Amino acid sequence: MPIRQLPTHLINQIAAGEVVERPASVVKELLENALDAGATRIEVNIEQGGGKRIRIRDNGSGIPRDELMLALSRHATSKISTLDDLEQVRSLGFRGEALPSIASVSRLVLSSRHADAEQGWKLFGDGQEVFDEPEPVAHATGTTVDVADLFFNTPARRKFLKAEKTEFGHIEDMLRKIALSRFDVAFELNHNQKNTLRLRPSDDRSGAERRIADICGSAFAEQSLYLDYEAAGLRLWGWVGLPTFSRSQADLQYFYVNGRNVRDRLITHAVKQAYQDVMYHGRHPAFVLFLELNPQLVDVNAHPTKQEVRFREGRLVHDFLFRTLHQGLADIRPGDAAGAPTHVPAQAPDTPHPNLPPQGGKEQETPSYRPTYQPQHQQRLQMPVREQMGVYQQLYKPVTEPAAAPPEIPADEIPPLGYAIAQLHGIYILAQNASGLVVVDMHAAHERITYEYLKQSMAEDAIRSQPLLVPASLNVSRKEADYAERHADTFQSLGFELSRMGMEKLAIRAVPSLLKDSNTEALVRDVLSDLITHGESSRIQEAMNEILATMACHGSVRANRKLSIAEMNALLRDMERTERSGQCNHGRPTWTQMSLDQIDKLFLRGR
Repeated sequence: MPIRQLPTHLINQIAAGEVVERPASVVKELLENALDAGATRIEVNIEQGGGKRIRIRDNGSGIPRDELMLALSRHATSKISTLDDLEQVRSLGFRGEALPSIASVSRLVLSSRHADAEQGWKLFGDGQEVFDEPEPVAHATGTTVDVADLFFNTPARRKFLKAEKTEFGHIEDMLRKIALSRFDVAFELNHNQKNTLRLRPSDDRSGAERRIADICGSAFAEQSLYLDYEAAGLRLWGWVGLPTFSRSQADLQYFYVNGRNVRDRLITHAVKQAYQDVMYHGRHPAFVLFLELNPQLVDVNAHPTKQEVRFREGRLVHDFLFRTLHQGLADIRPGDAAGAPTHVPAQAPDTPHPNLPPQGGKEQETPSYRPTYQPQHQQRLQMPVREQMGVYQQLYKPVTEPAAAPPEIPADEIPPLGYAIAQLHGIYILAQNASGLVVVDMHAAHERITYEYLKQSMAEDAIRSQPLLVPASLNVSRKEADYAERHADTFQSLGFELSRMGMEKLAIRAVPSLLKDSNTEALVRDVLSDLITHGESSRIQEAMNEILATMACHGSVRANRKLSIAEMNALLRDMERTERSGQCNHGRPTWTQMSLDQIDKLFLRGR
């Protein structure tokens, strides 16, 4: 067949294949147009899952009469006009493809009244490129887009639509995503004349958290950490679920770049790394996060549906996300309110509280529990660690000291985890704080304390290398060899010494001491793969952390080991000082709180 120009109508239908995948795609495009028009109230009415009708009304600025036909023409937009505008897009939509694409596969009625007009006008579209003149219509300031009989002229695509309930579920999910990006806008969703969602606008954090509770559930709102951090021209703010609030699948993850909901591998990798040391295996974190940066540093024109973006400085964004989230999670301490860091008094961990009387009326003995995490006086980690672990053997001594009641101290002076009152089956510590009862898994808690101490000790002592008597040769691709040569300093800082033996061969001459018995060749390959994909790698550190975690596990207090009250209190104070102490090295919770109200309900008190 000869080369020829496609008809405009067919071009629009091809574009519709990229933009309009299902009714939810129509809702997304129209909601973004409404937000770009400055709407503060949006009403969405759906019939039969969107297949029969989608009607979206907003109170935005509206469209003038003489621009209505342009609005339904391809590549007609008010949002960009020059290449400079395209390189720093500040609106959600900008290509001018949504309305004409939707109009080409549906019966569309566009009604609008501009803010400066005395009356509204409407325009009909039935899948053709030819339009009649706009007709007058009674309409408040704003725009209404009525989309009926979606895919009526493309029956093959209509057959791909799922059941009504399924399609409406996609619409509801899409509206929730967009509603989380604009707390200042009211949203209403109706399906078959029945209201299913009504969200009020808010201009403060408490109102935003109410909307998050409505969309993500009250459990997430109650078990999430709010953070707001800015550096290097980047700002990250929002809510991240506590590690103990994890999901079996990644279904509660919302990430926005300059207000646009996106899916991005770089972002996913950074978030996953931040949770790696505190998340239970096979679980997924929950978050609602907003990244703000100069629009010139992000390309939003990388995908037809604008679901993916490209960052000009990808590594900078990755490092910023990882470090911010990693530190935010590390700063959580027992007793934190909505994630606010708790400042623990600078008191020696093994020193009893000044108001705590000697146990059993005797002179206070030196506790066999010795705190291991002391940032102000870190000890060097000696290899091997047999001597380092010897200090924990005292934990295994039997204790005959009688228990004592917790001291009478004003509520505002009681530490977050309170004071120990008993030990249950040699496994759990029971403590009383201002809110009620605290139950601590003593092995899991001590394991985290020991692990953090070992990590910091190693960081201060640097990673030691062990030369190999016989260098190991490694066959790689030319690209991998180039990266190994280019990132030689990175490998050296991680304890590896690599040299190039040929175009596609490397020699491993030294490895980190801790990893001498590991499969170092596979580890080098994985690191090179990460460097090529993400520009950095944490594989070696992860492998070392696994070894340190094993050491911490074996060096921590075991079950059925009795501790004195003083020893239990020393462990509680260490928990309050230690990063990530809410989870053990495997992501399991180390403690839980039962309030007096919860305990009262168990016994039907007050009824």
